[in-house]
Amino acid sequence: MPGAAEEHCMDYRILPVGDSALTIIFGNEIDPETSRIVRIARRHLAQKNIEGVTEYVQTYATLMVHYRPLEVGYDELREKIARELSDMDPEGERMAKRTILIPVCYGRDFGPDLKTVCEHNGLTEQEVIKRHSGVDYLIYMLGFMPGFVYLGGMDPSISTPRLKDPRERLEKGSVGIAGNQTGIYPLVSPGGWQIIGRTPLDLYDNEREKPILYEPGEFIRFVPVTEEQFYQIREQVEDKTYEYQWIREG
Repeated sequence: MPGAAEEHCMDYRILPVGDSALTIIFGNEIDPETSRIVRIARRHLAQKNIEGVTEYVQTYATLMVHYRPLEVGYDELREKIARELSDMDPEGERMAKRTILIPVCYGRDFGPDLKTVCEHNGLTEQEVIKRHSGVDYLIYMLGFMPGFVYLGGMDPSISTPRLKDPRERLEKGSVGIAGNQTGIYPLVSPGGWQIIGRTPLDLYDNEREKPILYEPGEFIRFVPVTEEQFYQIREQVEDKTYEYQWIREG
């Protein structure tokens, strides 16, 4: 019989995190199937409007649940969550694949570290660009800053270590590589990733009806564009005339 501090139920565990949050652990590995189950659990629980819960935060293999302890206690909430999850059917909730196309201008001033990535992996610029843009990247989670994506699926042949000395400023839209990960800086920020390109899109805009364009479980596909196309798209984004492009499958 599990104690109050931990509950084992089917293929997940529920643990306390301080006095106003708990975490539901669905696994200990980063993989698409675990991410899918976490995503479905988040959506399933959010639809239940459980009293006292203020926020659900998805990570690679866990779901953090923030709550108001004056409205609901840990033990009561844990039981409610376990009961709701017992009704969830992960196999019956397969979602259609949605992929957002992110234009990227690679190299030169937009990607000052593209040459470093090439030299580290013994590849030409065109080979790196082809391998980086030839994958649909699963969005595992958002974090670090609004709109920052943690992506899975990068070709290991272009993996490159972080910079030894991080830059004090990266332009918004900077696309980089750090180890076996790739990602996009949605806002101006310091950073230590190897910057290989930049997108002209506003990935985060707090004046937009949906400030962040995407969410966990969706995919990103990078599309190479020329410098001229970059500035054309940027002008459309600023004028609010750019139409964000999605591909839906299934």
